[in-house]
Amino acid sequence: MKHLLSIADLSAEEITQILDTAVSMHEVQDRQVKKLPTLRGRTIINFFFEDSTRTRASFEIAGKWMSADTINLTGKGTSVSKGESLRDTVLTIDAMGVDMMIIRHPASGAPAQIADWTDCSIVNAGDGTHEHPSQALLDAYTLRRALGDLRGRHVAIVGDLTHSRVLRSNLLCLRALGAQVTLVAPPTLMPSGVAAWSAADGFETSYDLDAVLPTVDAVMMLRVQRERMSGGYFPTAREYAVTYGLTARRLGLLQDHAVIAHPGPMNRGLEISADAADAARSLVLDQVSAGVAVRMSILYHLLAGEGDAQ
Repeated sequence: MKHLLSIADLSAEEITQILDTAVSMHEVQDRQVKKLPTLRGRTIINFFFEDSTRTRASFEIAGKWMSADTINLTGKGTSVSKGESLRDTVLTIDAMGVDMMIIRHPASGAPAQIADWTDCSIVNAGDGTHEHPSQALLDAYTLRRALGDLRGRHVAIVGDLTHSRVLRSNLLCLRALGAQVTLVAPPTLMPSGVAAWSAADGFETSYDLDAVLPTVDAVMMLRVQRERMSGGYFPTAREYAVTYGLTARRLGLLQDHAVIAHPGPMNRGLEISADAADAARSLVLDQVSAGVAVRMSILYHLLAGEGDAQ
């Protein structure tokens, strides 16, 4: 495996292997000295054309804890801001002999295109409204730690599905691991062509959050991406929160063992209430912690050779 561009590129066995390796990587966080020699001598570029806190920081920490040389770049800090094309910019960086570029870009498909242009490994850290594979892997890792084997578990993914790259990757990952998935959203935020998609991939859809919540083992709330909205997808923020937000009242609809996830950043009071975000069953901070471990595992599987493995 040279690149991580889409969850669809991974088999169920490869997903499980990444998650299993992350278990060992997670132990590093409890050490006083958080350092492994695994990627010593490797150079990783974190190239982010969009803002990010969790993904960018966790990839940087993952690289440094594995002894790689990590460098952070943004579109504003490179020659892209001077009018240089994306192709020329990434070819310039590739010519410096880097081993990996971790790319976040607002255009869907940009990391896949960059992978065709360069010789180094490419990791998709989020491309437009397409995919976010490392997020899906860390979400699956977190749910697996909380619930055990995900085969047969029921997960509801709720919220702004139309604009969510997290949805697409999570749906592919959870279905590959045998989970039952239900998508919940208002009609205006349900992805176009979802009926044909669900028939092909075996998931359910619903517009009624209250009917779905009592049946789930986990509910994943997605952020309302107002920066990607140009029209009236719902009348008011208050109406959205009442109809599709995970409110304090709705916590009472969940089974005792059911857990709450959110990939962040959260719009408190919109798609998720403070009561839900801070509940004992909330995995929000567990997801952040898992992000470093899973991204360490991704770097290991993409960059570590047989000698490094030993």
